[in-house]
Amino acid sequence: MPYNFKMSITKTFERKEILQAILIADAHNDNLQPFTNTKPLALLPIANVPLINYALETLNRNGVEEVFVYCSYHTDQVKRYIHLRQVTRCTWSINMKVSIVSSGPCRSIGEALRDLDARNTIRGNVLLLGVDSVTNANLAALLEEHKRLTKFDRGAVMTVVYKDGLRRMRTGNEVMIAMEPTTSRLLYHQRLAHQDKERKLHVPLDVFLANRNVAVCHGLLDPQIAVCSPAALPLFADNFDFLSRDDFLRGVLINEDILNSRIYVAKLGREEYAMRVNNWQSYHLVSLDVINRWLYPMVPDMVIGEFRLQYKHFRNNIYRHWNVRLSRSCQLDGDLVLGEESEISDGAYLQRSVVGRGCRIGRNCRIVNSFLMDGAIVEDDAELSHCVLGQDVKVGNGCIISPGTVLGEGVQIPDQMVVPRSLLLQANEPPAGDWSAPAQKIADRAYILPVAQEDDSNSDEENDGLGQPALSQPIVIAPLPLRYSASLYETSDEESDGCSVSPAPNDENIFLSEVIETLEHGLSNRTDQEYLILEINSSRYAYNMALDGVNYCVVKAILQIMLQQDGVGKNTVGTLRQLLTYFGTVFRHYVRDRDAMLNCLKAFEDMCLASETLRTRIVPLVHYLYEEDMIDEEVIIEWHKGLGDNAIKAPLSKLVQWLQESSEEDEEENDEA
Repeated sequence: MPYNFKMSITKTFERKEILQAILIADAHNDNLQPFTNTKPLALLPIANVPLINYALETLNRNGVEEVFVYCSYHTDQVKRYIHLRQVTRCTWSINMKVSIVSSGPCRSIGEALRDLDARNTIRGNVLLLGVDSVTNANLAALLEEHKRLTKFDRGAVMTVVYKDGLRRMRTGNEVMIAMEPTTSRLLYHQRLAHQDKERKLHVPLDVFLANRNVAVCHGLLDPQIAVCSPAALPLFADNFDFLSRDDFLRGVLINEDILNSRIYVAKLGREEYAMRVNNWQSYHLVSLDVINRWLYPMVPDMVIGEFRLQYKHFRNNIYRHWNVRLSRSCQLDGDLVLGEESEISDGAYLQRSVVGRGCRIGRNCRIVNSFLMDGAIVEDDAELSHCVLGQDVKVGNGCIISPGTVLGEGVQIPDQMVVPRSLLLQANEPPAGDWSAPAQKIADRAYILPVAQEDDSNSDEENDGLGQPALSQPIVIAPLPLRYSASLYETSDEESDGCSVSPAPNDENIFLSEVIETLEHGLSNRTDQEYLILEINSSRYAYNMALDGVNYCVVKAILQIMLQQDGVGKNTVGTLRQLLTYFGTVFRHYVRDRDAMLNCLKAFEDMCLASETLRTRIVPLVHYLYEEDMIDEEVIIEWHKGLGDNAIKAPLSKLVQWLQESSEEDEEENDEA
């Protein structure tokens, strides 16, 4: 058979397009201080796995062949980690080439993309995402859809990815967009403030005049994932005011005709997960989402960049490494990851938390909604709630770490200290930096970093009507609403049969979240309380809530808001008194008769189970309600008789005894009269 020389030459020069991705490894803000002060964002652990592992594993599963990791800060640590993973032949290193691209200090995504464009490394359509974009989405399908778009519209320069947002919750990643529903062409884009204050949304009239059909989507999550055409990077190179992706979207939309470029929207399906870890609250949220298996197949008991299993999955979403030492009397109450060589001592209670490698938890500790990185030590009788402990942190005996606190690497807290909500950095002398105020020393190896006041961030936001500062506003860890429905993915070994996650949010939970939102908005804006009552009642009828359920939820909402206030651990009664100075009308409206008072005390009882602060201060709190004539003594005595939890009942016994004696004395005086 003759050799077809012409066909051979043709095949030689026909090259398949290599699927490339750009992974931005820097946050370009201080939202995750103090962690990013000493370590790169790429190595921030989610369920004991560095962020970069999730990103690279996702790209590998989508058939990406070449990844450019653009890194400007702590570059040596990122290079060392990538090299180590490649030497040990992790899953993503076999079929995917990963290159570290670094330069001098890079202050924005725009600068990074201009640098990559100058290097001529990108040869076609490319996936663009941040190392903090956590997703299991089908990115390959998004790329193919973008390619299809470019055949019909050669000006299609970018497809941006969004996901339906979380009900009644803000993470700092929400946007409002307007798009053409038939083609999904983006017409308008606005980032929303994380405070969730807006009651009206403004879309330019031109958007509606120039387009026959317009769909407005509010509260979409922006995971900072996009597919870029070859023309996207040159646009960044030609426009030096494109610092962020939001700047790029705004610039292209304003100059669409001049640039002959258009942007399209892709919305992820319900089964696809995408979230950005750009502040400590979203870190908290994503960590629990991973534990609750929303990122399947990237879950702790399966392979994430490894060829060997490291965790075993037990019921109630407890993931334990094979080498964990547990005492017989410790309590593991669900949604937990326990790392290798960690040790949990007698009487310790853990819930919805992550414990890193080599951590040690002392006796009778209580750890809820907290995240301990490798080597952290928590001594006996300490209490942690909604906080983060960096690598090799040590918390002394009997310490109370207030919600929202982040302890940086190496911080040491002496015994019996109550640490207020703050960001703490380990240093032998006051840390240098462009802080808004001098760092405050609270221990030999613990300095409180000053953070921008909320009023400052608000003023910045008002100066930029498009809400850009929402990306760089620090948001502390705070209680999350109950939002987890049963996972679609369950294990079925001998210890996890019937395994389930946290209960699905029912109407009462959704109603409670709406009451909290209403009261928080009213507190921040000093709204008339009668208007708050009207809003609560309208929500009541929308969810068909019984009156006793409404009474219970209103009190529970006030308590949850109270626990988020600064200084509540030191002055719990004073904090409640201050709140009721404003919420008094609302409180008395819903807590009026005997049944409503019992519902109120039931809310206190249930909140004590979740808060050590409330549990230890339950006696003065109930006494305060009695002194203010908000709860009758007969109701307190009746409620006390029915209490089943001795940890709450026993401390209240003296107060109840005093109330009974006072009641008897009053009866005797009345008889004598």
